[in-house]
Amino acid sequence: MKTFQNPSAPFFPAGTPDDACVEAGFRSGAIGTHTSRTIMFDELSAVLAATPSDAARADYAAAIIESNCLSKPTASTRRLSSQRVGELYALDPAVAVFRVLRKLWDLDPAARRLLAVSCALARDPLLAATAPSILALSPGGEFLRDPLKSTLRAVVGDRLNEDVLDKVVRNAASSWTQSGHLQGRTFKKRHLVQATAAAAAFAVYLAQAAGFRGAEIFASAWFAVLDTSPSAARALALEAKRLGLIDLRMAGDVVELDIGRLTARVARA
Repeated sequence: MKTFQNPSAPFFPAGTPDDACVEAGFRSGAIGTHTSRTIMFDELSAVLAATPSDAARADYAAAIIESNCLSKPTASTRRLSSQRVGELYALDPAVAVFRVLRKLWDLDPAARRLLAVSCALARDPLLAATAPSILALSPGGEFLRDPLKSTLRAVVGDRLNEDVLDKVVRNAASSWTQSGHLQGRTFKKRHLVQATAAAAAFAVYLAQAAGFRGAEIFASAWFAVLDTSPSAARALALEAKRLGLIDLRMAGDVVELDIGRLTARVARA
């Protein structure tokens, strides 16, 4: 698959989330969960495994705090974990971003790491700020902390001190390793991810919710995260259509998308 190495591809047409994005569950600002945590892929997996697909926000909190599905040693760490996972993923079917994530998560286990990082990018501005540095690396290229730290400093200014910035860099490096974009422990190198139709369907949803329309969806950062070229992104979107995840019509540069199947609420019995 041809890769799409375009670190300047934006996550939002206007640069930042608008009111519609926020309503869908996107978050903005200069502070994010990566000051203290990673994308917590294992924790998210455990929470979703412990709850039914039609679970409510209270059910997710109960699974973490009362049932201790994350195996935390104290009540305080369980409550904090519930807060942090909720910050990144909402864990609330009333929030569209999470509702779509949960639906696709249950459909395609192979897509889960990319689903998790894509959702976290929508909800943690600090992680999103690190994306250009990671995506710009050539396959096999070594990850270096200082360039990423400089990128973050340009975004947050003096709102984070050096110690916190260092922690964000460490957490972000771990997150991109959990997602599959980096490999290695002491020395991390860029690795190309393999997107599935479910991951592409989520990218379509996020791009459209972010404000992109038509063919520009496939050139947005949401598909850059999947390491796909625009042509490969179109092919994945067509596969998502074949699987009944989205409705799609393409004729030349005209692209019509309907993501209603993804965003529909699941009725509780």
